[in-house]
Amino acid sequence: MRYEIRVAGTMSEAMLEEGFPELESFVIADQTVLAGRIVDEAHLYGLLTRFQHLGLRITELRQLPD
Repeated sequence: MRYEIRVAGTMSEAMLEEGFPELESFVIADQTVLAGRIVDEAHLYGLLTRFQHLGLRITELRQLPD
């Protein structure tokens, strides 16, 4: 399944490459948007844990059509 995750603020390239290499990203309207395939529930919860450990605030999480 593909997901889109929106995070408040602009994430650095280093943070994106090190923390979320499996996701594509771009910045729009003072938010960082990350999107990509999430293989299962464990992968999703792992991503959410990474966001939490980095102190990032998720403003939106949604499943995209395949």
